[in-house]
Amino acid sequence: MQAEPLIEWSEPVMELIGFIAIFLTAGAIGFRYSSLRGKLGRAAAADASIYETAARRAALLGLAGSVIAMIRMIQALPNLAQRAHTTTGALLSSNLGAQMMIGFGVLALAGFLLASGRRSIGWPLAAIGVVAGTLRGLFAGKWSQLVNPMHELAAGLWIGTLFVMVVVGLALVLRQETPADRRGAIAAAMVNDFSPLALACGALVVLFGVITAWRQLTPLSSLWTTPYGWALIAKLAVVAVVFALGAWNWKRGRPTLGSEAGARGLKRSATSELLAAGVVLVITAILVSLPSPRRPGGPGGAPGGAAG
Repeated sequence: MQAEPLIEWSEPVMELIGFIAIFLTAGAIGFRYSSLRGKLGRAAAADASIYETAARRAALLGLAGSVIAMIRMIQALPNLAQRAHTTTGALLSSNLGAQMMIGFGVLALAGFLLASGRRSIGWPLAAIGVVAGTLRGLFAGKWSQLVNPMHELAAGLWIGTLFVMVVVGLALVLRQETPADRRGAIAAAMVNDFSPLALACGALVVLFGVITAWRQLTPLSSLWTTPYGWALIAKLAVVAVVFALGAWNWKRGRPTLGSEAGARGLKRSATSELLAAGVVLVITAILVSLPSPRRPGGPGGAPGGAAG
């Protein structure tokens, strides 16, 4: 008899697509409200066009992430309806969770669409859609189900914002059209305003990651005796690399900002951090598709799939 595969590889692919969606949407929001905070509409005329263009391109990335997220939501509805022993139409008309999932998704999509058209109201709408949509369990009182969403949102606001800052913010600042004497100063302002968000979200990623591991690794020996545990060890090893690169950028790269050379050096090191984070996403997509080693009645409750 042929052994049943441990996972269907379509599952980690879909999980990875979902992670990309949250990183694009949360990253766009994080970039707007950290790196561009207080700059839109208030910057000097020489810098205003750079910030406006950066905001518009960030909104387009957020819009792309929202479209991906909406497609995944629509694809998930039939399975949700099947689990609830009803039809998709009946689920949407009666299930608050499904209604919030679609409603906040539409709000984020509309918000990013407006923001990409330089409508200022679009950004708060998109922020509400992304944050409330990810943490919609709050509205249903499902506190125990908020650990994974908080972990994903914090990671998205940290690494997603870094991605948007590198591919949009720093890329714009370092292009030839930007006055040479302003490149270093603009880059320094963006990075310095992003740093508090990165530090806070990095701490939250660790906190909720530890909680998730504690809930899933029951017994603890499953860390080194199960495929889930091995994947988690691989993830933690690469996460350590991401944190090390982030610490290097913060301690060694950020103080060199103020010059164009410093901005280019930070862009290179941040790109390395993003590449390592991309490996983490791939491993995490595999991790959450593996059977959980959690025992029935353990800290996490009933057995089932797990997020890492």
